[in-house]
Amino acid sequence: MPKNKLFNRDSEQLSVLIELARWIPISALVGILAGSASALLLMSLDYATRVREAHRWMILLLGPVGGVVGLLYKHFGASVEAGNNLILDQVHDPTQTIPVRMTPLILLGTFLTHLFGGSAGREGTAIQTGASLADQLARPFRMGPRNRRILLMAGISAGFGSVFGTPMAGAVFGIEVLAIGTLNYDAIAPCFLASFVGDMVTHAWGVHHTLYVVSDTPPMTVQRLLLAIVAGVAFGLCGMAFGRCTHWIQRTVRRHIANAPLRPVIGGMVVTAAVFGIGYSHTKDFLGLGVPTIVASFHCKLPAYYFAAKFLFTTVTLGTGFKGGEVTPLFYIGSTLGNALSNVLALPPSLLAGMGFVAVFAGAANTPIASTLMAVELFGAEAGAYAGIACVISYLFSGHHGIYHAQRVGRRKHPARATDEDHTPTM
Repeated sequence: MPKNKLFNRDSEQLSVLIELARWIPISALVGILAGSASALLLMSLDYATRVREAHRWMILLLGPVGGVVGLLYKHFGASVEAGNNLILDQVHDPTQTIPVRMTPLILLGTFLTHLFGGSAGREGTAIQTGASLADQLARPFRMGPRNRRILLMAGISAGFGSVFGTPMAGAVFGIEVLAIGTLNYDAIAPCFLASFVGDMVTHAWGVHHTLYVVSDTPPMTVQRLLLAIVAGVAFGLCGMAFGRCTHWIQRTVRRHIANAPLRPVIGGMVVTAAVFGIGYSHTKDFLGLGVPTIVASFHCKLPAYYFAAKFLFTTVTLGTGFKGGEVTPLFYIGSTLGNALSNVLALPPSLLAGMGFVAVFAGAANTPIASTLMAVELFGAEAGAYAGIACVISYLFSGHHGIYHAQRVGRRKHPARATDEDHTPTM
């Protein structure tokens, strides 16, 4: 081998080593910040759920509390109100550091939403805390636009991986969520390092994640493969409907209610009226995170309408301006939809619940790879194979507009409909 080629190869590996050595401590710090914020979030939501269930009258105050959250954002958080979409926009086109006040505002807003009975999730909060805290490191480490993008992606990964206890899925989510159909590997090492450190830190704080067990995974056959595809279509259409319905409610309330803090007041009143009009005993399962119902969907048959009820409660809550996230409600909608599909598809209810758990999210967020990895981490490889098929099919059938406005179309899902205008976003 000529000396110059050997030298070039050695130089390349040396550059990689230097770059990795630089990012290891930064990624670890991002993971520590994001994992600690996720631990605080999870502990606070557990407390909020216990208090609300012990004092159901608090749901009557959901509307007024929504107004308080709206006023807080109007006066102190106008620049960070876009939430996840602001972070994605900054990754695509970095301009200025995300204000650190995003972290306390979203933590408080999410806590109040759950304390008073709103139907919301937690991933949006974890992503925003992880990315906003990570972004504070850009200035002291003198990062330019390219490295700041990587830093934000690592924050997204650390927040997502630590809040769900799925570091592999979190690492890939931070890369995959940016643009439909394209992946950029510039941040792959920082994303993986930050996500795994974040998960370890969350556990170090004494926080334990819910276990979901797929109790029956039959061997894969051609028939079951086809059934998984059919289920994937249903999950994808559900994910698409969720995103479109939430955005439609957002546009509608903005068009008819000019005063932003008034929007969650109206939304909260609608949810409260539904709870007490229908009956608390019939609607309590649709409030908050709904984790007990998700767990139940893996072990017993549930009423077939559960996924639709959670769908409506969540789209009204988030569409009118309450804070939180979409992903845990999507897990609920997906697992209960899968449970319902077991009435017509010859697959075990537990397996279909696991498939729906990740596949509706895969379609709504346009993240089939991260969702498949999540299935493997949560349910194991055998169930993960079925879930992976459902995730890919769900992604293909969910359209090009998911739950995140700022997500770009890097490459269209259907080659026959691609145009010369489709391109990979500049990263």
